[in-house]
Amino acid sequence: MTSSPEVRDRRAAAAANLRRLLEPASIAFVGGRGIAGAVRRCRDYGYAGDIWLVNPNHAEIDGVRCHASVADLPAAPDAVFVAVPARRAIDVVRALAERGAGGAIVYASGFSETGADGAGLQQALVDAAGDMAVLGPNCYGLINGLNGSALWPVAHGAPRVESGVAVITQSGNLAYNLSMSARSVPFAYLASVGNQASVDIARLVDAFVDDPRIRAIGVHLEGLKDVRAFSEAAARALARGVPIVALKSGTSALGAQLAISHTSSLAGSDALYDALFRRLGVIRVKDPVGLVETLKLLAIAGVPGRRTLAALATSGGDAGLVADLGEARGIAFPPVGDAGRDALGNVLPAYATIANPLDFTTTPWGDPDKMRACCDALLADRPGAAAMILDYPQEATGERPLCDIAANAFAASVRRHGVVGAVISVFPDLTPPDHAARMAAAGIAPLQGLADGIDAIGAAMTYGDARRRVLDADALNALPVLRAGNGGGSDSATTLHDEWASKRMLAAHGLDVPPAECVAPADAPAAAQRLGFPVCVKVVSDRLPHKTEAGAVALKLASPEAVAAAVERMTEQVAHYAPDVQVERILVEKMADAPLLELIVGVKREPNFGLALVLGTGGVLVELIRDTATLLLPVRESDVRDALLGLKLGPLLTGYRGRPKADLDAVVANVMAIARFAQAHADTLVELDVNPLLVMERGAVAVDALVRLDA
Repeated sequence: MTSSPEVRDRRAAAAANLRRLLEPASIAFVGGRGIAGAVRRCRDYGYAGDIWLVNPNHAEIDGVRCHASVADLPAAPDAVFVAVPARRAIDVVRALAERGAGGAIVYASGFSETGADGAGLQQALVDAAGDMAVLGPNCYGLINGLNGSALWPVAHGAPRVESGVAVITQSGNLAYNLSMSARSVPFAYLASVGNQASVDIARLVDAFVDDPRIRAIGVHLEGLKDVRAFSEAAARALARGVPIVALKSGTSALGAQLAISHTSSLAGSDALYDALFRRLGVIRVKDPVGLVETLKLLAIAGVPGRRTLAALATSGGDAGLVADLGEARGIAFPPVGDAGRDALGNVLPAYATIANPLDFTTTPWGDPDKMRACCDALLADRPGAAAMILDYPQEATGERPLCDIAANAFAASVRRHGVVGAVISVFPDLTPPDHAARMAAAGIAPLQGLADGIDAIGAAMTYGDARRRVLDADALNALPVLRAGNGGGSDSATTLHDEWASKRMLAAHGLDVPPAECVAPADAPAAAQRLGFPVCVKVVSDRLPHKTEAGAVALKLASPEAVAAAVERMTEQVAHYAPDVQVERILVEKMADAPLLELIVGVKREPNFGLALVLGTGGVLVELIRDTATLLLPVRESDVRDALLGLKLGPLLTGYRGRPKADLDAVVANVMAIARFAQAHADTLVELDVNPLLVMERGAVAVDALVRLDA
């Protein structure tokens, strides 16, 4: 739907104000005497723009003139740090908006994080701001390492840079610690977003994507306010080749679970974020160290072109560790080519094992020409990335210059061969700052910690693979069906369709189901004869979602008499299990052949995420094994195929240890039929379960299904 000119104008104004906040030519601080330190730190950081103070109680603070009010400022500031209590902050923000300021950081707490009263204050803050960009409240603020503006309440350790990474975090303390870390990460921006009352993570990602100085974006989040907006921003980042690295904390459940659905208990909020990140090529890391090491590699060295690594180390032990760590992360180590073997044979002793990873022994140690020859021989076939494993000894040993010779030879070889390069220390503390600075200046990422370094390389390779896959398939045009506020109704506001109705709805979209009839109990034997034996019979009722527990299922019946007896027995068992359920309809179904395996396929509508498709090991063991994959709709056949093969039971689909191969094409076709139904009913579908989907050598068939729709 096309927006009105007024809406477009407001969006343009908001975007311009956010740009002023991020790249201010003038800044102001509103607060008490404590803000003097912030002013001094801005000057020490090299900020060259105007800096103004607002404090009605002082004529000057630390030699800087104070203005009595926002209205008294010489001009409308681009960015303002507001360090006053919550209620006063609202008045200050209103005055800034009236003055024409670009944006403000609201440092105070006491807003929505405190409950209902605070939420009211936060809404008042948003109303007061209008189109002005507001970061926070309850946040540390913003450090700009590009122009030296630090709208920040305390000291920080981020050096000035010409390009680098932008990190957005919901934790002010994490941002502070990141700035203080001795990890050689070039921080172009550090943004603490706090409560995200106005400017949220998605808006910042969207703004940073357009800045050519930003090589990668890091995001620490507990959750996303607007999944669709983040998806659109992340898709733009993927298209432009700006990697996003995400550290998500929290593994809370998805909220109220619906009693009928295995899908509800199998898909968690973490699984939804995983699905979203995979879809958009977002790199997910498990801890802050992984965040900084991965960002460092991306910002300094870039994205590997292939999932291959050439590695060399000063010992066989280190080379073996690299091989183990890399293989576990799906990284390939291509063998050394004939020319490389010949070259290495001319440099290394006869006892050296010429392989990749390479233990180059001590022979070339301290010899620039031999080190260069080793590196060139290993990199001659242009792997996706190259790594030298190198730990510097204590300075008192006097041996650091020997390490410099090795590192410099490696850096020169990386440049000659045009590959992504990293020098990795096994122990994080054995990377001296001066060595790290030299390597970074040469475009070589100084990674700290062997496992974390290999993780970073693997993550960057995964990003490259994902970007190529998504762009090749034009999959960015298939964003998830995200419908704001559409999170599924309560049980009382929804309709649970019984198995017969559910299967008919799904079959209309292509789901394979067994031949069946739904009849009165007395007519079940005749229906069985028409279908042909063996059959199964089930009680049909939307009030019996779990028929097995109710004794409402009988399998492998081979005669009319067996069917009649089963119906009588089930009627008695249901009367005992659920006295208020009347057995009025019986589903008579042709027995399916014995399957190779059973799958569950489910769809659940999730707040903000839209429709989530869950695939996994099905049948009675579904919640015991919990072998699942979650995808967001819409999906492509290739997405479904990859997800199925990635399950623990994936090898069974392809003929594990001589077992027959499953009809994977039929499985994919049935999953796509379920997805088509879900998308056709996206506005009303709450959840559905197909459990199990029986998988055969030829074909697949759904023998149980339930659908819940909004009433």
